[in-house]
Amino acid sequence: MYSAISRNKRNTVLIVLIFLVIVGALGFGAGALYGNPSVGFIVLVVAAVYALIQYFAAGRQALSLSHAQRVDGTSAPRLYRTVENLSITMGLPMPEVYVVVDPAPNAFATGRDPEHAVVAATTGLLEIMDDSELEGVMAHELGHVKNYDIRVSMMVFGLVVAVGFLADILLRMSFFSALSGGNRNSNGNNGGGGSNPVFLVLGLVAMIVAPLAAAGVQAAVSRQREYLADATGALTTRYPEGLARALEKLGSHGQPMRTQNTSMSHLWISDPMKPGVMDRLFSTHPPLADRVSRLRESAGRF
Repeated sequence: MYSAISRNKRNTVLIVLIFLVIVGALGFGAGALYGNPSVGFIVLVVAAVYALIQYFAAGRQALSLSHAQRVDGTSAPRLYRTVENLSITMGLPMPEVYVVVDPAPNAFATGRDPEHAVVAATTGLLEIMDDSELEGVMAHELGHVKNYDIRVSMMVFGLVVAVGFLADILLRMSFFSALSGGNRNSNGNNGGGGSNPVFLVLGLVAMIVAPLAAAGVQAAVSRQREYLADATGALTTRYPEGLARALEKLGSHGQPMRTQNTSMSHLWISDPMKPGVMDRLFSTHPPLADRVSRLRESAGRF
């Protein structure tokens, strides 16, 4: 467990570096298109500043995107009491507790560390889960907090947004530049990358591939962390069956979230997007059936 926590802290730095490389590729691709290499360095500097901002702000952005509402022991006593009891059991500071008004059953945790953690559950989850199942779900989410998964997931969330936004802008700029015939220099020739087809192709490829690479990193980061959080939750409650039954309900009652955002899909306990066959290649969650099987196989250890 402690080795996993240390590994997650190291992975935060590694993931930031990977995304800076992806963003740098976009920047230098744009520089090649427009014949100005300094564009790449400018993009890298902006990306580094953005990554620092995301370290402190991404958690609040996730709450805003999901339209979560903060609750306390009076407005949501059952959820709040469950989180409070589990926090004491796990030796964690009491996180902020939120509710998302959505009939789709789901939950997530976010924040940069246990001292600044947030957990949230949808109204749909609270309606269909009994007490032991709700305890299993929230123990899973607090497992993300304890294992520092929330820090890694938060950085991934913010940087995936940045890569997608930047790639979209650069693709649009390239498209409109092509329509206008590119920039002309004093000799009447196309300036920038338009004068070199190789740079043009490389730049466009970078802009198309970068979001796919970001999605791949997002999926790889999330899958093993879900298994680890399941194990942490079962270890905390000493009742793996509660979480196993909750996951089965998530599978049978699952429906797309009303407010969906692919950049934060990896934060939820169950994929809120309900992807199709091709989308599963980049799924941020392992199959629910596999997670249930692992939990029930571990029941004898408790």
